[in-house]
Amino acid sequence: MKTIFNFLLLVFVSLATIAQDDLFFPIEQNTISDWNYVSDRVMGGVSTGGASLEKDGDVTFARLTGNVSTRNNGGFIQLRSKVSLFDKPKMFQSIHNAGRDGESLKGVRLRVRGNGEIYHVMIRTYFNWSPSDYYFHTFNAGADWRIVELPFSDFRRSNSKETTLDISQIRDFGIVAYGRDFKSDISIASLEFY
Repeated sequence: MKTIFNFLLLVFVSLATIAQDDLFFPIEQNTISDWNYVSDRVMGGVSTGGASLEKDGDVTFARLTGNVSTRNNGGFIQLRSKVSLFDKPKMFQSIHNAGRDGESLKGVRLRVRGNGEIYHVMIRTYFNWSPSDYYFHTFNAGADWRIVELPFSDFRRSNSKETTLDISQIRDFGIVAYGRDFKSDISIASLEFY
């Protein structure tokens, strides 16, 4: 009886580990294709920048650098997940299917470092089609690598008093330098949904 119990416990722990791993998304050579650099130039802005895949020791990360300018109604550069209704990146397939015994996901963790500025996470769902309609949360990215934990309950909607973010409807995810004139330099090593 003890042997069967130990076997079942091992299976349960293995399945929990697999589920947890399915919600962890490192930025690596084979996952960087799920991300795009986007700037306010798509709407006539003048911000400049770029995103690159870099390595520091054993840490691989995406680095978003540039100059954010609010001239010409602009004001952002971002690293944004690819958007697709029919060919969703693995990240969205996983979070849409992450039912965890009926409990929904609580938030997202980012491993980041930066230049001490305030950055944004912006999320759009299948019901947010306007570029100015999104859910957002801000965080500070200091000089050392750290984990930033952002509960979904703290995300706010940009153009509405509605604050409920339906994670089963997430269609894109962006790390954004936004809203004021400043120099962006932020590195993102991983995302994890919890």
